This record gives sequence, structure tokens and C-alpha cells, in this order.
Amino acid sequence: MRLSVLLLLCTLALAGCENKTKKVQRLQDQYNAEYVPYAQDCLNKETEGSAIMLTGKKLTSDEIAALEAKKKERETRCKPQADHLADLQRQIIAAQQ
Repeated sequence: MRLSVLLLLCTLALAGCENKTKKVQRLQDQYNAEYVPYAQDCLNKETEGSAIMLTGKKLTSDEIAALEAKKKERETRCKPQADHLADLQRQIIAAQQ
């Protein structure tokens, strides 16, 4: 009887670990799939103004204002995606523990 209970507990523990591993993998796959378009749309353009300034080109106040407006628009547009990706990261960390 004790052996049956021990065997049942070990089986349940292994099944729980397998489900946990699958959940972590599913979350990581989802994160990886969603991160690429986010990075292309939101992060790569982030350095646009910096790249111009590194060339030594002087920007006019109108150009600086235009870059700032683009930055604010991008932050507004990208914030939901960034928050969602951060939530996925939290879920992955929680699932790994």
C-alpha cells in the first residue's frame, strides 16, 4: 500500500514537472514570436535620432521637435506591446520556479 502511494506521488510529481516545462516552453515561444516584430517596430527606430547626432550633423530645433514628436508617438503606440512582453517575462519567471 505504501509503495502504491509513493509510486502515485512520484508519478504526479513527474507529470507536474512535465506540464511546467511545457508551459515555460510555450510562454518562451510566444515571447520570442512577439518580440521580433516589436523590436523591429519599436526598438530599432529608437536610435534614429541618436544615429543622426553621432554623425556630427547639427539638428535644427524643428528637426529636434520632429524627432521628439516621433518618439512620443512611438512610445504611445509601443507601450501596450512592451507591457505585454514584460507580463510574458513575469509569467515565464513564475512558471520556472
